[in-house]
Amino acid sequence: MKRSTVVFCLAVIVTLGLVGAMDCWVYRGQVPKTFSTTLERGAVVSVADYRLSGPYTHDNLTVYLIHGQETLNGKPFLTLQEALDQHKAIVHETGAVNQLSIENLSKDEEVYVQSGDIVKGGKQDRTLPYDAIVEPQSGPVAIDSFCVEHGRWSARGAESSVNFSISSNNAREVAYTAKASQAEVWRNVARTQGKLGKKLGDAVKAEASKTSLQLTLESDALHTALASYLQVLLPTPDGRDDVIGYIAVINGQFHSGDVYASRSLFGKLWPKLLEGSAVEAYIEAEAGRKIDPPTDDGVRACLTEAVNGKAINEAVTKRTYVQVRRAGKIVMLELCDRSRENLVLHRSFFVPPQDEPEQ
Repeated sequence: MKRSTVVFCLAVIVTLGLVGAMDCWVYRGQVPKTFSTTLERGAVVSVADYRLSGPYTHDNLTVYLIHGQETLNGKPFLTLQEALDQHKAIVHETGAVNQLSIENLSKDEEVYVQSGDIVKGGKQDRTLPYDAIVEPQSGPVAIDSFCVEHGRWSARGAESSVNFSISSNNAREVAYTAKASQAEVWRNVARTQGKLGKKLGDAVKAEASKTSLQLTLESDALHTALASYLQVLLPTPDGRDDVIGYIAVINGQFHSGDVYASRSLFGKLWPKLLEGSAVEAYIEAEAGRKIDPPTDDGVRACLTEAVNGKAINEAVTKRTYVQVRRAGKIVMLELCDRSRENLVLHRSFFVPPQDEPEQ
């Protein structure tokens, strides 16, 4: 075979391999120094048009509700947990730590995956670092994942080792790492378990798998510790039909926030979002500390800074793309839906875990 023919064949093989990978997130590993986004965001409610109510406070956790225009019309999404509960979705184990596949079995409902969602089961519990939309009757769709359980690589008890049945918790701060590194995620999990252990003792580490973040978040001791946060703050959106998001402030400092194009989607996700904020607040609580929440203008300034932050990477599928921006300590993820003229379905703001100072 002529050398030119060999070169041509190799080029075709490489090209086909790249095309075949397009169902997966494009971004992996270190962010290029000269990164620039490939697409512009579509319709989104501007920060200037957010209306804030609150503060609503319990102990060291303060919540502001965000009121605004709904930009998404049509049928509501199924959350991942709803889809699993109703047997309308399957999350498949692939045997690769950093990739799973998800299949939407519904005939007419889209499944929404929230960044940071944990799926329980398989060969290891995983977290899904980026938002995604899975179309009806999708067939298997590749999705990136990080392991949030170190060491196990087989079935746990009576759980299936080939799929995942539960997605009841979210670990967004744990899931995000600047370098998309599994090692960083494991460090974040260990940090969270270590801090909870100091508060609650060994009860947070389950005998079935002491390294499982999901099992830690399911512990009775933690649920008891969070009960007062949820009792006071969970009802805050009740009777308000224009809430599209919220901001969480911990120890008087901006911690995280989520804003959606759909009010009904926010309503479905609110309990899980609040529980995640309550976990972080409980970890950082200090008895007797007096805390003054920031002003509305202070909260809005944080959001504005993040929205105008520098784009540092972009995660892409055929259906969606997630742009990641950073301003100071705050990271923002924006989920844009190609099928809706790049509509921004979700804005997620948060402060990733900071490295602890050496003692």
